[in-house]
Amino acid sequence: MTPLWITTVGARGLWMNPTLTPPRHNSHGTAVPRDTVPVTSKYSGAPRPEPKDHTMSENIEDLKAQLAAAEAAAKAAEAEAARAKAEALRLQLEAAGSAAAQEPATQAEAEAAPAPEAPAADAPEATPASSPAPSGELSAFAAQIQGAYSWDVPAVTIGTLIDNGARVPGVSAKMPLPMFNRHLLVAGATGTGKTRTLQLLAEGLSANGSSVLLCDVKGDLTGLAEAGASSEKLLSRTAANGQEWASASFPIELLSLGGADSQFPGVPVRAQISDFGPILLARALSLNTTQEQALQLIFAWADGQALELVDLPDLRAVISFLTSDEGKDELATIGGVSKATAGVILRALTALESQGGGQFFGAPGFDTADLMRMDSTGRGIISLLGVGDISSRPALVSAVIMFLLANLFSTLPEVGDVERPKLVFFFDEAHLLFADATKEFERQVVQTVRLIRSKGVGVVFVTQTPKDIPSDVLAQLGSRVQHGLRASTPDDFKKLKATVQTFPKTSLELDEVLTTLGTGEAVVTVLDPKGNPTPVTPVGIWAPASVMGPASADTIARINQSSVIMGRYRDAVNPDSAEEKLERRAAEAQAAREEAIAQEAAAKEAERAQKEAEKEAERAAKEAEKAAAKEEAARHKEMERLRRQVEKQQEKEEAARQRAAERRTRQVENVLGSVLRTAGREITRSIFGTRKR
Repeated sequence: MTPLWITTVGARGLWMNPTLTPPRHNSHGTAVPRDTVPVTSKYSGAPRPEPKDHTMSENIEDLKAQLAAAEAAAKAAEAEAARAKAEALRLQLEAAGSAAAQEPATQAEAEAAPAPEAPAADAPEATPASSPAPSGELSAFAAQIQGAYSWDVPAVTIGTLIDNGARVPGVSAKMPLPMFNRHLLVAGATGTGKTRTLQLLAEGLSANGSSVLLCDVKGDLTGLAEAGASSEKLLSRTAANGQEWASASFPIELLSLGGADSQFPGVPVRAQISDFGPILLARALSLNTTQEQALQLIFAWADGQALELVDLPDLRAVISFLTSDEGKDELATIGGVSKATAGVILRALTALESQGGGQFFGAPGFDTADLMRMDSTGRGIISLLGVGDISSRPALVSAVIMFLLANLFSTLPEVGDVERPKLVFFFDEAHLLFADATKEFERQVVQTVRLIRSKGVGVVFVTQTPKDIPSDVLAQLGSRVQHGLRASTPDDFKKLKATVQTFPKTSLELDEVLTTLGTGEAVVTVLDPKGNPTPVTPVGIWAPASVMGPASADTIARINQSSVIMGRYRDAVNPDSAEEKLERRAAEAQAAREEAIAQEAAAKEAERAQKEAEKEAERAAKEAEKAAAKEEAARHKEMERLRRQVEKQQEKEEAARQRAAERRTRQVENVLGSVLRTAGREITRSIFGTRKR
């Protein structure tokens, strides 16, 4: 039997000609003229040998057998690719039969001629795209890929190998479940199918019992809750991939970051500012390094003062206090935070509040343990975080996701390598995470991503090019799913070249492959169960089993109504925290000031009263002195009067005594005179003998 050159071209049919070299095909299966490209398989990376020149001859019976087999496959699979191959075989059979009828002698000579040289061992052999090819029909490249992705551990299938522009059913690229905690990068230009790749990975993880957290930027991942609908286009695609597709829905939990632009209602996700920390908050506020350091000092002061920072009003109250006259002395003690820097932080808080930060920061804080749950069937819960228009608040969203990851890192125990991850984070629009980020923030991201593997948590960064991710972070991402890139500008070419350099060495012309990948196609390399990178593999991404779009409003309402955690987080609370404590301090300080003023006033009044009393006492003393003096004078006067009276009385009595004495004296004198006179007379009469009569 004469060997045939057969190249399968997806659903576009089959090219066959034993006398010519098969044409090149791009990633879409379109034939490229032979004289414009070298004879090289784009996706296998191996050169295709040129067959020797032969006359037109075919084995009619062999072609008939191939036709029958192709028709049977087409009928069984009802796939477009199989029908295309059957049609191509039929046309070639007709052409061969016509050539045999016209040139019987040429056919006989050709049958006797030596067969074409066998292809090299590493050259790819074409395989049908409609059904899994037997191992004997696989090209060397396809056989290599099949062996490299064959393991005994559970895995999530990413897509079907594209070899030489054609899908090779039965040969697929898979991601081992234990390697998800070694992290993954999903990249590609806008519109290349990244979102559906995320959906496919989330479905595979959930089906294997791993929980998932997805940022839903557009609101079109809620379709995970609804089973996908079959269509001719979908079945054609899945058949070309050899995918046994069946519709399915998955258990999801809707989480809302808050704000008016949230994609859907869901369980409110909140965090207390104290738990959030100054570094992540500085990221959310878009502060520079100096302002970040100032914020750290403010946090440290609040901790030292037992002031719990729960929400934005708490932090605003602390900063306002430190910049007030009452707190200026405290501000001076925490390391020289200027009022200007504090003012910048206050203005940033206002801007953050307008972005929905007021709804996120508060209590009760979201417990990250609620992200790691299963439904009753053992499937992991897929948590969808509605972040709204992420471009309008990239710093806040990235900081929130990083906070959740850091919280898991700080609370989960060490488990080492696990059979399946407990939780896989999907960082959509990951380039926004690092835009204008400080060195300290990047350091913490690198540290968290590097160490959280041992906690059983995997991280998937989703962005446009690997260059969007800092090299220290990129080094931690062991697996890659790279969708198509566009190279229409010099900057695009630079990014393309840099992207190629991030992949392991390969024989593929990656710069060409990446620019020709269609929607739903990607280049894959993952870590095998031993931690070694697999060969770089072009694949057609498998179709998700759920709805590829937003779920209905009824479905969203049903999810929220049946949520087991909604009641725990629905209503915000305002605990006794920094704002209230500072208000009490201010009230107490005001009361103390008023009391001091009152005491001062009382003291002044007492002093005045004392002075008045002293004056009154002095006056009274003077009055008393005067009264006493007056009384003394009166007493002295009275005493003088009495003395004089006594003296007068004494004088009177003395005069009376004198008069009495004088009277007595006179009396005596009178008596004596009388006696003397009598006696004298008597004497005289006796002497003179006369008596006066």
